[in-house]
Amino acid sequence: MAQLTPKAENFFFLSRNTNSHASFFNHQTLHLFPPKRTLNLRVFCSVKEKENVKETQKVPDVLTGLQVDEVKQEISTSDSGIEEVGFDWNNIPPRYKLIATTSLAFVICNMDKVNLSIAIIPMSHQYGWNASVAGLVQSSFFWGYALSQLPGGWLAKIFGGRKVLQIGVLTWSLATALVPAVAGFMPGLIFSRILVGIGEGVSPSAATDLIARTIPLEERSRAVAFVFGGLSVGSVAGLLLAPPLIQNFGWGSVFYFFGFLGIAWFLTFRFLEEEQTSNAARPSRQQSISSEKNGFSSIEELGSSLKDVPWNAFFQSRAVWAMIYAHFCGSWGHYTCLSWLPSYFSEELNLNLTEAAWVSILPPLASIFVTSIASQLADNLIANGVETTTVRKICQTVSFLSPAVCMVFSSVDLGLPPWEVVGILTCGLALSSFALSGLYCTHQDISPEYASILLGITNTVGAVPGIVGVALTGYLLDTTHSWSLSLFAPSIFFYLTGTVVWLAFASSKPQKFSNID
Repeated sequence: MAQLTPKAENFFFLSRNTNSHASFFNHQTLHLFPPKRTLNLRVFCSVKEKENVKETQKVPDVLTGLQVDEVKQEISTSDSGIEEVGFDWNNIPPRYKLIATTSLAFVICNMDKVNLSIAIIPMSHQYGWNASVAGLVQSSFFWGYALSQLPGGWLAKIFGGRKVLQIGVLTWSLATALVPAVAGFMPGLIFSRILVGIGEGVSPSAATDLIARTIPLEERSRAVAFVFGGLSVGSVAGLLLAPPLIQNFGWGSVFYFFGFLGIAWFLTFRFLEEEQTSNAARPSRQQSISSEKNGFSSIEELGSSLKDVPWNAFFQSRAVWAMIYAHFCGSWGHYTCLSWLPSYFSEELNLNLTEAAWVSILPPLASIFVTSIASQLADNLIANGVETTTVRKICQTVSFLSPAVCMVFSSVDLGLPPWEVVGILTCGLALSSFALSGLYCTHQDISPEYASILLGITNTVGAVPGIVGVALTGYLLDTTHSWSLSLFAPSIFFYLTGTVVWLAFASSKPQKFSNID
């Protein structure tokens, strides 16, 4: 085995090889004096230096403070005389790349969802909208979101989540960029937001299909947290970028810029997919014909495939009904706060646009931290033998009771200063992210085959609070002039009742759904 003596000025990377079946989400620790393992050393050196190295008979066992027992080298020579030893990106398992790309799509997804919650403030001033009209505009997104859930789950099962996700991202991105052009025409504005909702509505089912097909049970909590955690990152990014864009370029720039990001993601994803296909072995003519035939056969059987879905069995399961109601309850608190918190901070705490947006960042920012803890905790409990149903119930209960308690303290007049109210709400909404290791894993737990359709069912009902709750909050605010009654009281009610139903009927035991006549 060749040996290298790198100079101090040479730039190198040190990486650790692990078992190919190890979880992508596990945090690897490189100890100071590890046991024997294969290490990859990536060194950039000249050809001349390499020839000098060959004359060296022995190298020290300790390299820059790390004991190296074995160095595995892969050397390739380029025309420039620089040789590279090291890591190949193509060795990363495809399922991890796919999960990372899906998470990035969810980042853009929530950027396009929260942009209107900031832009609605200057838009309302420009067009003279009251809170009821603003609530109607924001709720129109959820009309399309609700309509696309079941079709998205069904299409993901038939064609695969990858294709459905691509179409969804392109649809919502083009519709987002269309908003400034139609903002002065209310039917056009509502229609554009419905299209955004349709595009984003198919994405959760597409992601659920990907996770159910590619990720084993012991990694599932972390995979779900990583993908759906992109929503929290998107909320933070959207709330950070929107105010400076609005102040410097006008509110329309938010929709143009965020729409462009989604289109860029689509084009990049297509390019990477084509590149991967071109690097693979070219299929034979007979294989191509067979693939085309299978695709045509699937198109012909789309109608009959709907009959093969065991709809009756779904709705006769208590566990499915528990998921449906839990999704409704969690969505009520999430969507109403997502849409109205910037306005609440602006009007109730007398913050300007930038300050309100910065304060609104705190809940999703804290959610990123909480999500990582919850997912690790859930997977570790399952790996140590705790029943999956018990783990899901614990996580979902935390996600419901925490924001309910914090909203009670925020809505009661205790004479707290504004910054304490912000802190309480941030803690409660951040802890609601435990749902990613509770409810959002249960669809894959009970039926990997129908996970995307089950999420389509529960998410359809879960989109109703976006339609009713967001608009109702605006109406109640105009009527009562009380943020406690309009925003917090309904959410508290649904959080508490959702906890009771979840503890009583939820289950993660695999179920064999079959058609019931």
